[in-house]
Amino acid sequence: MYQPVISGTGVFTPSQVITNDELVAAFNAYAELWNAENADAIARGEVAPKAPSSTEFIVQASGIEQRYVLDKSGVLDPARMFPALPERPDDAPGVMAEMALDAAGKALAQAGVAGTEVDLILVAASNHERAYPAIAIEVQQLLGAGGFAFDMNVACSSATFGIQAAADMVRAGSAHKALILNPEICSAHLEWRDRDCHFIFGDVATATLIERKEDAKGAHWDIVSTRCATQFSNNIRNNNGFLRRTRPYGMEDRRDMQFMQNGRKVFKEVLPLVSQHIADHMAAEGVGPEDLTRLWLHQANKAMNDFIGRKVMGRVPAPEEQPNILQDYANTSSAGSIIAFSQHSEDMTEGQKGLICSFGAGYSVGSVLLTRRAA
Repeated sequence: MYQPVISGTGVFTPSQVITNDELVAAFNAYAELWNAENADAIARGEVAPKAPSSTEFIVQASGIEQRYVLDKSGVLDPARMFPALPERPDDAPGVMAEMALDAAGKALAQAGVAGTEVDLILVAASNHERAYPAIAIEVQQLLGAGGFAFDMNVACSSATFGIQAAADMVRAGSAHKALILNPEICSAHLEWRDRDCHFIFGDVATATLIERKEDAKGAHWDIVSTRCATQFSNNIRNNNGFLRRTRPYGMEDRRDMQFMQNGRKVFKEVLPLVSQHIADHMAAEGVGPEDLTRLWLHQANKAMNDFIGRKVMGRVPAPEEQPNILQDYANTSSAGSIIAFSQHSEDMTEGQKGLICSFGAGYSVGSVLLTRRAA
Protein backbone atom coordinates (compact mmCIF):
# COMPACT_ATOMS: atom_id res chain seq x y z
CA MET A 1 0.00 0.00 0.00
CA TYR A 2 1.24 3.47 -0.90
CA GLN A 3 0.51 6.83 0.74
CA PRO A 4 -1.26 9.12 -1.77
CA VAL A 5 -0.51 12.84 -1.62
CA ILE A 6 -1.66 15.98 -3.41
CA SER A 7 1.46 17.56 -4.87
CA GLY A 8 -0.01 20.17 -7.22
CA THR A 9 -3.14 22.09 -8.12
CA GLY A 10 -4.03 24.44 -10.94
CA VAL A 11 -6.88 26.78 -11.89
CA PHE A 12 -7.92 27.97 -15.35
CA THR A 13 -9.86 31.24 -15.10
CA PRO A 14 -11.64 32.61 -18.19
CA SER A 15 -10.73 36.14 -19.24
CA GLN A 16 -14.30 37.46 -19.41
CA VAL A 17 -16.13 38.73 -16.33
CA ILE A 18 -19.81 39.51 -15.80
CA THR A 19 -20.48 41.82 -12.87
CA ASN A 20 -23.76 41.79 -11.00
CA ASP A 21 -24.62 45.21 -12.43
CA GLU A 22 -24.09 43.97 -15.99
CA LEU A 23 -26.12 40.85 -15.36
CA VAL A 24 -29.00 42.72 -13.74
CA ALA A 25 -29.18 45.20 -16.63
CA ALA A 26 -29.37 42.35 -19.17
CA PHE A 27 -31.91 40.36 -17.16
CA ASN A 28 -34.17 43.34 -16.58
CA ALA A 29 -34.04 44.24 -20.28
CA TYR A 30 -35.04 40.65 -21.09
CA ALA A 31 -37.87 40.78 -18.52
CA GLU A 32 -39.21 44.01 -20.06
CA LEU A 33 -39.18 42.42 -23.52
CA TRP A 34 -40.93 39.30 -22.25
CA ASN A 35 -43.58 41.30 -20.37
CA ALA A 36 -44.28 43.39 -23.48
CA GLU A 37 -44.57 40.30 -25.70
CA ASN A 38 -46.94 38.64 -23.23
CA ALA A 39 -48.89 41.74 -22.19
CA ASP A 40 -52.28 40.33 -23.20
CA ALA A 41 -51.76 37.04 -21.35
CA ILE A 42 -50.57 38.98 -18.30
CA ALA A 43 -53.66 41.21 -18.44
CA ARG A 44 -55.92 38.12 -18.58
CA GLY A 45 -54.16 36.67 -15.55
CA GLU A 46 -52.89 33.65 -17.49
CA VAL A 47 -49.23 34.29 -16.69
CA ALA A 48 -47.43 36.39 -14.12
CA PRO A 49 -45.15 39.23 -15.25
CA LYS A 50 -41.44 38.69 -14.78
CA ALA A 51 -40.12 40.66 -11.81
CA PRO A 52 -36.87 42.61 -12.13
CA SER A 53 -33.66 41.48 -10.48
CA SER A 54 -31.22 43.66 -8.52
CA THR A 55 -27.62 43.62 -7.40
CA GLU A 56 -28.77 43.84 -3.78
CA PHE A 57 -30.97 40.76 -4.23
CA ILE A 58 -28.11 38.73 -5.73
CA VAL A 59 -25.59 39.59 -3.01
CA GLN A 60 -28.09 38.99 -0.23
CA ALA A 61 -29.22 35.65 -1.68
CA SER A 62 -25.80 34.27 -2.49
CA GLY A 63 -22.81 36.44 -1.63
CA ILE A 64 -21.84 36.52 -5.32
CA GLU A 65 -20.46 39.75 -6.77
CA GLN A 66 -19.26 38.61 -10.21
CA ARG A 67 -18.53 35.50 -12.27
CA TYR A 68 -16.03 34.44 -14.95
CA VAL A 69 -17.49 33.05 -18.18
CA LEU A 70 -16.24 31.78 -21.53
CA ASP A 71 -18.62 34.11 -23.39
CA LYS A 72 -20.40 37.11 -21.93
CA SER A 73 -21.83 38.58 -25.14
CA GLY A 74 -24.46 35.87 -25.56
CA VAL A 75 -25.38 35.84 -21.87
CA LEU A 76 -25.85 39.63 -21.79
CA ASP A 77 -27.93 39.74 -24.99
CA PRO A 78 -31.55 40.23 -23.77
CA ALA A 79 -32.83 38.44 -26.89
CA ARG A 80 -30.60 35.41 -26.23
CA MET A 81 -29.49 35.02 -22.58
CA PHE A 82 -27.10 32.07 -23.01
CA PRO A 83 -23.47 31.84 -24.15
CA ALA A 84 -22.42 31.66 -27.79
CA LEU A 85 -19.74 28.97 -28.11
CA PRO A 86 -18.99 28.02 -31.75
CA GLU A 87 -18.93 24.32 -32.58
CA ARG A 88 -15.43 22.99 -33.18
CA PRO A 89 -14.41 20.40 -35.79
CA ASP A 90 -13.79 16.88 -34.51
CA ASP A 91 -10.04 17.18 -35.10
CA ALA A 92 -9.76 20.29 -32.90
CA PRO A 93 -9.44 20.12 -29.08
CA GLY A 94 -12.80 20.30 -27.34
CA VAL A 95 -13.60 23.30 -25.16
CA MET A 96 -13.56 21.29 -21.93
CA ALA A 97 -10.33 19.52 -22.90
CA GLU A 98 -8.69 22.87 -23.62
CA MET A 99 -9.74 24.30 -20.25
CA ALA A 100 -8.65 21.15 -18.42
CA LEU A 101 -5.30 21.15 -20.20
CA ASP A 102 -4.56 24.69 -18.98
CA ALA A 103 -5.34 23.79 -15.35
CA ALA A 104 -3.41 20.51 -15.67
CA GLY A 105 -0.30 22.32 -16.89
CA LYS A 106 -0.31 24.52 -13.79
CA ALA A 107 -0.74 21.57 -11.42
CA LEU A 108 2.04 19.62 -13.14
CA ALA A 109 4.38 22.63 -13.04
CA GLN A 110 3.77 23.10 -9.32
CA ALA A 111 4.62 19.44 -8.67
CA GLY A 112 7.55 19.32 -11.08
CA VAL A 113 5.96 16.48 -13.04
CA ALA A 114 5.86 16.03 -16.83
CA GLY A 115 2.61 15.22 -18.56
CA THR A 116 4.16 12.05 -19.96
CA GLU A 117 4.60 10.75 -16.40
CA VAL A 118 0.86 10.78 -15.69
CA ASP A 119 -0.81 7.38 -15.94
CA LEU A 120 -4.36 8.18 -14.79
CA ILE A 121 -6.63 11.06 -15.83
CA LEU A 122 -10.15 11.61 -14.51
CA VAL A 123 -12.30 14.38 -15.96
CA ALA A 124 -14.89 14.83 -13.23
CA ALA A 125 -17.52 17.48 -13.91
CA SER A 126 -21.22 18.22 -13.58
CA ASN A 127 -21.76 18.20 -17.36
CA HIS A 128 -19.75 16.93 -20.32
CA GLU A 129 -19.83 18.44 -23.78
CA ARG A 130 -20.29 15.02 -25.41
CA ALA A 131 -21.04 11.46 -24.44
CA TYR A 132 -17.96 9.91 -26.06
CA PRO A 133 -15.08 9.65 -26.67
CA ALA A 134 -14.23 10.58 -23.09
CA ILE A 135 -12.85 14.07 -22.59
CA ALA A 136 -10.29 12.52 -20.24
CA ILE A 137 -8.91 10.39 -23.07
CA GLU A 138 -8.66 13.50 -25.25
CA VAL A 139 -6.67 15.26 -22.51
CA GLN A 140 -4.52 12.15 -22.15
CA GLN A 141 -3.57 12.43 -25.82
CA LEU A 142 -2.95 16.19 -25.61
CA LEU A 143 -0.65 15.68 -22.60
CA GLY A 144 1.15 12.70 -24.08
CA ALA A 145 0.20 10.76 -20.95
CA GLY A 146 0.12 7.00 -20.65
CA GLY A 147 -2.03 4.64 -18.64
CA PHE A 148 -5.78 5.15 -18.81
CA ALA A 149 -8.40 7.87 -18.55
CA PHE A 150 -12.14 8.19 -18.05
CA ASP A 151 -14.91 10.69 -17.35
CA MET A 152 -17.15 10.74 -14.30
CA ASN A 153 -20.07 12.85 -13.09
CA VAL A 154 -21.28 13.34 -9.54
CA ALA A 155 -22.49 16.91 -10.16
CA CYS A 156 -21.03 19.39 -7.67
CA SER A 157 -19.24 16.62 -5.75
CA SER A 158 -17.35 15.37 -8.81
CA ALA A 159 -13.96 16.70 -7.65
CA THR A 160 -13.97 15.07 -4.21
CA PHE A 161 -15.37 11.82 -5.58
CA GLY A 162 -12.64 11.93 -8.23
CA ILE A 163 -9.98 12.51 -5.57
CA GLN A 164 -11.23 9.49 -3.62
CA ALA A 165 -11.20 7.28 -6.74
CA ALA A 166 -7.70 8.41 -7.75
CA ALA A 167 -6.29 8.23 -4.21
CA ASP A 168 -7.61 4.68 -3.85
CA MET A 169 -5.93 3.65 -7.12
CA VAL A 170 -2.62 5.27 -6.18
CA ARG A 171 -2.83 3.65 -2.75
CA ALA A 172 -3.47 0.23 -4.30
CA GLY A 173 -0.72 0.61 -6.91
CA SER A 174 -2.87 0.59 -10.05
CA ALA A 175 -1.78 4.17 -10.81
CA HIS A 176 1.32 6.19 -9.93
CA LYS A 177 0.44 9.78 -10.90
CA ALA A 178 -3.18 10.82 -11.31
CA LEU A 179 -4.76 14.04 -12.57
CA ILE A 180 -8.28 14.92 -11.47
CA LEU A 181 -9.61 17.60 -13.82
CA ASN A 182 -12.78 19.61 -13.27
CA PRO A 183 -13.68 21.71 -16.33
CA GLU A 184 -17.01 23.37 -15.59
CA ILE A 185 -18.91 25.34 -18.24
CA CYS A 186 -21.78 26.11 -15.90
CA SER A 187 -22.90 29.08 -18.00
CA ALA A 188 -24.19 26.63 -20.61
CA HIS A 189 -26.55 24.73 -18.30
CA LEU A 190 -27.78 27.73 -16.30
CA GLU A 191 -31.16 29.25 -17.14
CA TRP A 192 -30.15 32.91 -17.27
CA ARG A 193 -33.81 33.90 -17.80
CA ASP A 194 -34.89 32.65 -14.36
CA ARG A 195 -34.68 35.38 -11.71
CA ASP A 196 -34.29 32.88 -8.88
CA CYS A 197 -31.07 31.38 -10.27
CA HIS A 198 -29.78 33.59 -13.12
CA PHE A 199 -26.83 34.79 -11.03
CA ILE A 200 -25.59 31.50 -9.56
CA PHE A 201 -22.95 30.02 -11.86
CA GLY A 202 -19.63 30.80 -13.53
CA ASP A 203 -17.08 28.94 -15.67
CA VAL A 204 -13.67 27.61 -14.61
CA ALA A 205 -11.45 24.52 -14.63
CA THR A 206 -9.34 23.04 -11.84
CA ALA A 207 -6.71 20.31 -11.66
CA THR A 208 -5.40 18.22 -8.76
CA LEU A 209 -2.34 15.97 -9.06
CA ILE A 210 -2.15 12.91 -6.81
CA GLU A 211 0.95 10.74 -6.60
CA ARG A 212 2.85 8.47 -4.25
CA LYS A 213 4.38 10.22 -1.26
CA GLU A 214 7.86 8.90 -2.04
CA ASP A 215 7.66 10.47 -5.52
CA ALA A 216 6.65 13.96 -4.38
CA LYS A 217 9.44 16.48 -5.05
CA GLY A 218 8.42 19.28 -2.73
CA ALA A 219 5.82 20.40 -0.21
CA HIS A 220 2.64 18.35 -0.48
CA TRP A 221 -0.50 17.22 1.30
CA ASP A 222 -0.91 13.74 2.77
CA ILE A 223 -4.38 12.42 1.95
CA VAL A 224 -5.25 11.12 5.40
CA SER A 225 -8.63 9.77 4.34
CA THR A 226 -11.59 10.38 2.07
CA ARG A 227 -15.30 9.85 2.57
CA CYS A 228 -18.17 9.97 0.07
CA ALA A 229 -21.92 9.53 0.47
CA THR A 230 -25.03 9.82 -1.70
CA GLN A 231 -28.75 10.11 -1.04
CA PHE A 232 -31.30 10.40 -3.85
CA SER A 233 -33.18 13.68 -4.25
CA ASN A 234 -34.95 15.48 -7.11
CA ASN A 235 -34.42 18.90 -5.55
CA ILE A 236 -31.46 19.66 -7.83
CA ARG A 237 -32.05 18.31 -11.31
CA ASN A 238 -31.39 18.69 -15.05
CA ASN A 239 -33.55 16.57 -17.39
CA ASN A 240 -31.52 17.13 -20.56
CA GLY A 241 -30.06 14.00 -22.11
CA PHE A 242 -29.72 11.86 -25.21
CA LEU A 243 -33.29 10.54 -24.93
CA ARG A 244 -34.64 14.05 -25.40
CA ARG A 245 -35.20 13.63 -29.16
CA THR A 246 -37.25 10.47 -28.55
CA ARG A 247 -39.88 12.32 -26.53
CA PRO A 248 -43.01 14.05 -27.90
CA TYR A 249 -41.64 17.50 -27.13
CA GLY A 250 -38.48 16.80 -29.13
CA MET A 251 -36.14 19.79 -29.04
CA GLU A 252 -38.62 22.15 -27.38
CA ASP A 253 -36.98 24.74 -25.10
CA ARG A 254 -38.28 23.38 -21.81
CA ARG A 255 -37.33 24.86 -18.46
CA ASP A 256 -36.36 21.50 -16.96
CA MET A 257 -33.69 21.01 -19.62
CA GLN A 258 -31.44 23.42 -17.71
CA PHE A 259 -30.36 23.64 -14.07
CA MET A 260 -33.29 23.49 -11.67
CA GLN A 261 -33.44 23.45 -7.90
CA ASN A 262 -35.88 23.80 -5.04
CA GLY A 263 -33.64 26.16 -3.10
CA ARG A 264 -35.53 26.10 0.19
CA LYS A 265 -35.61 22.31 0.38
CA VAL A 266 -31.94 22.08 -0.64
CA PHE A 267 -30.96 24.52 2.10
CA LYS A 268 -33.03 22.66 4.70
CA GLU A 269 -31.94 19.14 3.75
CA VAL A 270 -28.34 19.51 2.59
CA LEU A 271 -26.99 21.53 5.52
CA PRO A 272 -27.55 18.87 8.21
CA LEU A 273 -26.44 16.15 5.79
CA VAL A 274 -23.11 17.86 5.06
CA SER A 275 -22.47 18.99 8.64
CA GLN A 276 -22.99 15.47 9.98
CA HIS A 277 -20.90 13.95 7.18
CA ILE A 278 -17.92 16.15 8.06
CA ALA A 279 -18.36 15.58 11.81
CA ASP A 280 -18.46 11.80 11.32
CA HIS A 281 -15.42 11.86 9.02
CA MET A 282 -13.38 13.88 11.51
CA ALA A 283 -14.48 11.73 14.44
CA ALA A 284 -13.49 8.55 12.62
CA GLU A 285 -9.97 9.95 12.20
CA GLY A 286 -9.72 11.31 15.74
CA VAL A 287 -9.67 14.90 14.51
CA GLY A 288 -11.44 17.53 16.59
CA PRO A 289 -12.44 21.06 15.62
CA GLU A 290 -9.39 22.37 17.46
CA ASP A 291 -7.16 20.23 15.20
CA LEU A 292 -8.55 21.68 11.98
CA THR A 293 -6.74 24.72 10.58
CA ARG A 294 -8.84 25.19 7.44
CA LEU A 295 -12.10 24.25 5.75
CA TRP A 296 -12.28 24.44 1.95
CA LEU A 297 -15.99 24.13 1.29
CA HIS A 298 -18.05 23.84 -1.87
CA GLN A 299 -18.70 27.37 -3.11
CA ALA A 300 -22.46 27.42 -3.74
CA ASN A 301 -23.88 29.90 -1.26
CA LYS A 302 -22.25 31.99 1.47
CA ALA A 303 -25.04 31.41 3.99
CA MET A 304 -24.76 27.65 3.54
CA ASN A 305 -20.99 27.72 4.06
CA ASP A 306 -21.30 29.95 7.10
CA PHE A 307 -23.80 27.52 8.64
CA ILE A 308 -21.60 24.47 7.95
CA GLY A 309 -18.50 26.26 9.24
CA ARG A 310 -20.21 27.05 12.54
CA LYS A 311 -21.45 23.48 12.94
CA VAL A 312 -18.05 21.93 12.18
CA MET A 313 -15.92 24.31 14.22
CA GLY A 314 -18.41 24.85 17.05
CA ARG A 315 -18.00 28.61 16.59
CA VAL A 316 -17.87 31.21 13.85
CA PRO A 317 -14.74 30.44 11.80
CA ALA A 318 -12.33 33.27 11.06
CA PRO A 319 -12.25 34.26 7.37
CA GLU A 320 -8.87 32.59 6.89
CA GLU A 321 -10.17 29.36 8.44
CA GLN A 322 -13.02 29.08 5.95
CA PRO A 323 -11.95 30.95 2.81
CA ASN A 324 -14.60 31.94 0.28
CA ILE A 325 -13.98 32.55 -3.41
CA LEU A 326 -17.69 32.69 -4.18
CA GLN A 327 -17.79 36.47 -4.45
CA ASP A 328 -15.33 36.39 -7.36
CA TYR A 329 -16.04 33.10 -9.14
CA ALA A 330 -19.71 32.45 -8.23
CA ASN A 331 -20.74 28.79 -8.02
CA THR A 332 -18.45 26.74 -10.25
CA SER A 333 -19.95 23.36 -9.34
CA SER A 334 -17.29 20.72 -8.64
CA ALA A 335 -14.40 23.15 -9.07
CA GLY A 336 -15.32 25.55 -6.26
CA SER A 337 -13.75 23.77 -3.29
CA ILE A 338 -10.60 23.09 -5.32
CA ILE A 339 -10.26 26.79 -6.23
CA ALA A 340 -10.53 27.63 -2.52
CA PHE A 341 -7.93 24.97 -1.68
CA SER A 342 -5.54 26.02 -4.45
CA GLN A 343 -5.70 29.72 -3.59
CA HIS A 344 -5.77 29.44 0.21
CA SER A 345 -3.44 26.67 1.33
CA GLU A 346 0.17 27.64 0.65
CA ASP A 347 0.46 29.56 3.93
CA MET A 348 -0.17 26.44 6.02
CA THR A 349 2.75 24.79 7.79
CA GLU A 350 4.04 21.30 8.59
CA GLY A 351 1.46 19.11 10.33
CA GLN A 352 -1.50 21.45 10.00
CA LYS A 353 -4.74 19.83 8.91
CA GLY A 354 -7.48 20.90 6.55
CA LEU A 355 -10.59 19.42 4.99
CA ILE A 356 -12.00 19.79 1.47
CA CYS A 357 -15.74 19.21 1.16
CA SER A 358 -18.11 19.45 -1.78
CA PHE A 359 -21.82 18.70 -2.00
CA GLY A 360 -24.68 19.02 -4.41
CA ALA A 361 -27.13 17.21 -6.67
CA GLY A 362 -27.76 13.61 -5.90
CA TYR A 363 -27.67 14.48 -3.04
CA SER A 364 -23.94 13.84 -2.91
CA VAL A 365 -21.25 14.86 -0.46
CA GLY A 366 -17.52 14.13 -0.50
CA SER A 367 -14.77 15.11 1.94
CA VAL A 368 -10.98 14.84 1.89
CA LEU A 369 -8.94 15.15 5.09
CA LEU A 370 -5.40 16.46 4.50
CA THR A 371 -2.20 17.07 6.47
CA ARG A 372 0.39 19.59 5.27
CA ARG A 373 3.91 18.30 4.73
CA ALA A 374 6.92 20.53 4.11
CA ALA A 375 9.41 19.83 1.35
